[in-house]
Amino acid sequence: MQSASQPTLYRSLEALPDRLTGEILDGQLHTQPRPSGPHVRVAYILAGKLGPYDEDMRSGGPGGWLILVEPEVHFVRDIEVAVPDLAGWRRERMPYLPEGHRFEVVPDWVCEILSPSTRSTDREIKLPLYAHYGVQYAWLVDPTKRTLEAYRLDVGAWVETGCLVNADQVVVPPFEEAGFDLGVLWASRRPVVT
Repeated sequence: MQSASQPTLYRSLEALPDRLTGEILDGQLHTQPRPSGPHVRVAYILAGKLGPYDEDMRSGGPGGWLILVEPEVHFVRDIEVAVPDLAGWRRERMPYLPEGHRFEVVPDWVCEILSPSTRSTDREIKLPLYAHYGVQYAWLVDPTKRTLEAYRLDVGAWVETGCLVNADQVVVPPFEEAGFDLGVLWASRRPVVT
């Protein structure tokens, strides 16, 4: 039975100011500030590198996926709500975008970009939650340590499929064909010329 506090919790999430991202994880509202510049840049570059997998963006790549930045994933509508930095769905499981902002199909892959304010939540709360709801693949990207940890779900537990550092080649499930240099995520940004 749904308690009266749960719908109120989602209303609290909806009422957050734009500068905060909210999630309802294990019955608690978690908030964090919008990501920093380096965090956003890593998400943008990573989404671009995975573009050949995205059916709508592919240019000679394998396709077959829908990859999105910061979707609001409802594992249980308005009760268990996560906002991964990136998420991907195989097209046969989610052929069309939902009309609203709620994504109620469990992603096949999620990626969390670790920051000092989210590191423990991403590892200790969100990874177990993703496993519980059957997300098949998870990546943790740490811009500070310059690492990418890749996991696949096996009988309800995460099994590491790769731990990449600095400029290693990214050839880990579920995007083995991506084959990009991890170092592009950390490359220094060029100054804007006006």
